[in-house]
Amino acid sequence: MAYPQPTQTPVIHADEDTRSRFLVRVYQHLALAILAFIGFEALFFSIGLAEGLYDFLASSGGVAWLLILGGFAIVNMIASRSAHQLGNTGAQYGALFAMAAAEAVIFAPFLYYVFRVYDGNGTATVTSAALITLVGFAALTVVAMTTRKDLSFLRPLIMWGGIAAIGLIVAGVLFGFTLGPIFSVAMIALAGASILYQTQAIIRQYPEWAYVGAAVGLFGAVMLMFWYVLQLLMRR
Repeated sequence: MAYPQPTQTPVIHADEDTRSRFLVRVYQHLALAILAFIGFEALFFSIGLAEGLYDFLASSGGVAWLLILGGFAIVNMIASRSAHQLGNTGAQYGALFAMAAAEAVIFAPFLYYVFRVYDGNGTATVTSAALITLVGFAALTVVAMTTRKDLSFLRPLIMWGGIAAIGLIVAGVLFGFTLGPIFSVAMIALAGASILYQTQAIIRQYPEWAYVGAAVGLFGAVMLMFWYVLQLLMRR
């Protein structure tokens, strides 16, 4: 089926009202993705999937975890492409909810451990991690929106940092060594760089119709930061 081809002109070249509407829609859809993630997570806990995934990973070793991460990477790739299909609103929303579901699957065994196994106040720890992530995201958004510096140079650094991180994670799983708090801090910094780049890119590179795709990119960076902030807090 052929879809109409909207304009490719970045929203930075549009009038102020159009830019404002675009940004409001981006952050509305980011909030929608986060709410969908919470909804999926609640569902996974209620039907026992979170516990099942935790038990499966605990009994199967690192290879099972690599399979889950591999599946998440595939969903992420497909969702990112679908989120940018020109004129196909259904595919864009499908990508948004697919990303939320994939993130929920990845987080489910971790959050099950935090809430049900972890020797500490899991609710307080998750709440603290969420608040730190929110404050960090807000601060980075202000920086990206107000700076006059072109942050596009961050893109190759983020890509290479992501590849290096995946390599370390795979090596840690296969060879049985633990990635310590320094790795978590480095990944939080990588997520922060991604938020800076994505926030500026949605204005400079995205056309006004691509607000769902912009939200998908921001959502992935926010969840990455939340994951490693939570890990860091649990190492105290």
